[in-house]
Amino acid sequence: MKTDALETEYVARHPFLVCIDSDGCAFDTMEIKHKECFCPATIDNWDLQPISSLAREAWEFVNLYSKTRGCSRFHAVIRVLDLLKERPEVQQREFTMPPYEHFRQWVQTAPILNNDAVSKLTDDPEMARVLRWSLDMNARVAKMVHGIPPFPFVRESLQKLSEYADIVIVSATPREALVKEWHEHGIDRYVALLGAQEDGTKAEIIAAVKGQYAPDHAIMLGDAPGDQAAAAQNGILFYPIRPLDETASWEEFYRTAIDRFLTGTYAGDCMQAYVDRFEQCLPELPPWKTK
Repeated sequence: MKTDALETEYVARHPFLVCIDSDGCAFDTMEIKHKECFCPATIDNWDLQPISSLAREAWEFVNLYSKTRGCSRFHAVIRVLDLLKERPEVQQREFTMPPYEHFRQWVQTAPILNNDAVSKLTDDPEMARVLRWSLDMNARVAKMVHGIPPFPFVRESLQKLSEYADIVIVSATPREALVKEWHEHGIDRYVALLGAQEDGTKAEIIAAVKGQYAPDHAIMLGDAPGDQAAAAQNGILFYPIRPLDETASWEEFYRTAIDRFLTGTYAGDCMQAYVDRFEQCLPELPPWKTK
């Protein structure tokens, strides 16, 4: 498996390209990362203890169970804070929200959103908080998340595809974590190339490799709207892994969608049916606004 996606020339070996997201798509890591690592770190570092139950509800909606699933942590926490700020329950408790307007301006204008960029701005107390929070999230993941196998039917799908397709990881996860995870479970053997956070956005990683394949010979598998958008931006097909229905999604892919993809009959109505089911899993409005 090559791990330098955009640093060396990529050469196709098969007529088909299959791009696969990792967190929440190939591996059941989204729930544990957000519920056991990211949300507790957010409550702690943003001083949300007095409204912790409401903060947890908002965090899980934004990051797991809505159309913003899979967005960057920097966008996510602003969305969470905005939702909390406007909730009547928060106002009734006379809770004072932590300041985050300088942080919002940075997210809206910065060309790159990562810890290195934040570390250059820590003279601002808001940005110093952001860095502490983001590093704490990483530390909690490093301690907590390990030994998690791929979803059922992932390994079988990779085995089935490997004879006909080049398999490329397309992920926003740091490279070191991806290499460890895929190697730990022995499925890196099926991967031609690893595209990680360091290589750019998911759309950029796909763009770097898609040119050697016909558009209907390339597909992206993902569990978030951002994965769907990256596929659409590059004019390739998309197969969704439905949140909270991942095993069934992978079994359908293994038993039906792979053959449709390889025989050129997946595009059109077939793909749209899968996409429609996927979009029904991810509402736009939080449940406390629809009651």
